[in-house]
Amino acid sequence: MYQYYRVAAAVPDMRVADTAYNVDQMLQKVEEAKQKGVNLITFPELSVTGYTCGDLFLQQTLLTESKKEAARFVQTTADYDMVVVFGMPLSIANALYNVAVTAYHGHIYGISVKTFLPNYNEFYEKRWFSSARELSTDHIYASELLGSMECDYAIPLGNNLIYHLPDAFCFGAEICEDLWAPIPPSAFMAMSGAELILNLSASNDTIGKREYREKLVKEKSTSLMCTYLYASAGANESTTDLIFSGHCMICEGGKMLAENNEIAENNYLLVADIDIERIQADRLKGKTYQDCAGTYGSAVSMRQILIPVSEAFESDGSLRSVNPHPFTPGDTQKRQKRCMDIFHMQISGLAKRLSICGGKMVIGVSGGMDSTLSLLVAAQTLKKMGLPATNLTGITMPAFGTTNRTYQNSLTLMQTLGITVKEIPIKDACITHYADIGHDMEIKDITYENVQARERTQVLMDYANKIGAIVVGTGDLSELALGWCTYNADQMSMYGVNASIPKTLVKWMIASVIECNIFPESTEVLKDIIDTPISPELLPPDEHGNIVQKTEDSVGPYELHDFFLYYVMRFGYSPEKIFHLAKRAFAGTYDAATILKWMKMFYRRFFAQQFKRSCMPDGVKVGSVCLSPRGDWRMPSDASVQIWMRQLEKIAD
Repeated sequence: MYQYYRVAAAVPDMRVADTAYNVDQMLQKVEEAKQKGVNLITFPELSVTGYTCGDLFLQQTLLTESKKEAARFVQTTADYDMVVVFGMPLSIANALYNVAVTAYHGHIYGISVKTFLPNYNEFYEKRWFSSARELSTDHIYASELLGSMECDYAIPLGNNLIYHLPDAFCFGAEICEDLWAPIPPSAFMAMSGAELILNLSASNDTIGKREYREKLVKEKSTSLMCTYLYASAGANESTTDLIFSGHCMICEGGKMLAENNEIAENNYLLVADIDIERIQADRLKGKTYQDCAGTYGSAVSMRQILIPVSEAFESDGSLRSVNPHPFTPGDTQKRQKRCMDIFHMQISGLAKRLSICGGKMVIGVSGGMDSTLSLLVAAQTLKKMGLPATNLTGITMPAFGTTNRTYQNSLTLMQTLGITVKEIPIKDACITHYADIGHDMEIKDITYENVQARERTQVLMDYANKIGAIVVGTGDLSELALGWCTYNADQMSMYGVNASIPKTLVKWMIASVIECNIFPESTEVLKDIIDTPISPELLPPDEHGNIVQKTEDSVGPYELHDFFLYYVMRFGYSPEKIFHLAKRAFAGTYDAATILKWMKMFYRRFFAQQFKRSCMPDGVKVGSVCLSPRGDWRMPSDASVQIWMRQLEKIAD
């Protein structure tokens, strides 16, 4: 349903050249994988015999026993609803090949052959093996591998095999050194549709090699837009000259899903749930991938092999961690670095704009987090450019909803930053406008609110014109997604520095500025601003002077909306899948009914408010999700939300 599949890299205990023992251990790993709900399991290179057999590979006894035990492994796993991929030496037409065998329900669907044979330093594979390039046939018969059979069949053979699992995924297999090649077989597999690449490996350990493998696998899963599963030989290989640690990795689009420890023992099973839809989403967007596939995909003739897996061939994805705040790293150090990186990106973008606009800015300062972040960016930009802080004018515009807390915080912040402070009350102007349009001020509706929002923007724009400055916007990504802004008011500016920063990140951005002590005189007021409830302050405060109009009471929790936004924009997931992820991410925080309620709100507003995003001002992109109509998001303002809402209604049923 959600295109999750459970895969495993297995490192069984083994004895060099003891094929019966090795297969017994492999079968134990298959049983262990079955208990964990694994859909596909991969073993290391030459797992039936061991990689370090040396000249024993030229002994007929070993080769015969290898085929015998491989047949036993295939037949014994016939009752498992699991694709098994394992390594062995295989003699074909008087030449020996290093191969990966793919089987399911006792049937061998293909034999992938190693292409690139290392023959340098500690490696001597060409002494024993031939390359896939030297194959004189593209198939062998099952009887040649499995012995006498009631029904013989041809098994595809080569380095160009793509395995299709209907309604599931496609995968291909390469072997060890193939990964190190400038143009590996996996490149053509991926361009021909393989979303999962398996690597059966026997990579020995030397100082620094583990880190090198990690980088290589991450890079390959990124450039090929795939999941890359790497299973390497374990510690019980021969240690005559080398050691093997059984390094295993499962990496998805550059993100490491699972990896074993620095020094791994044998009898290891690395398991992860992969998200095929995530890979498909990246490829759908990635026109470079498509162009490359169109240009080079036909350079190697790939053979498509169908493996008819069962309808139950799927995982629930429960092994995947789901960050409730996908825009914000959970690790403190990573979060701090990300926030500072974004802060400097904002500064760089604004500095460029100022360089052609005279170097003066105007910002409306409310005492809230969004205007605070814009103010901090602007102040630091002036420092970077060597311009006086007074080139920045902060304008506070008290109105009917302004509380003493936000008013005092706005003044204190501006004063401690050393910028030009301007106070322009807008009550009287709004009262006049209410009278002009015949609106009863006792009716606290959208007109009542938007008159104030538009008056604020008019003041900012006109004052900027007066002093030859630009208006720096304060609106954030979350507000743009929900349309929680007034058209031709706070939606508008001359440069929006927060336009691609979600609300859940704004708080951490300010916190990082505090932590880095960039504006030490402003520390205390910044701390209070972070703790102030989010509000547009367009409705009068209560009798105690406290904020009444809290944004999240009206539109829902921003952490939920940012979560929805991330998965809608980044991967194009269905509402059903996003709901499933949200339930897991926010378990214990929000119940299913609450999540569903705000999801419906998100989709309705996201579609209905596109017209505001279609004319949004310039602003720097800082992450993978952005709503700029000139870049990342092109959507008609009158598109229908009905098919998304229908799916949400089904969830409710």
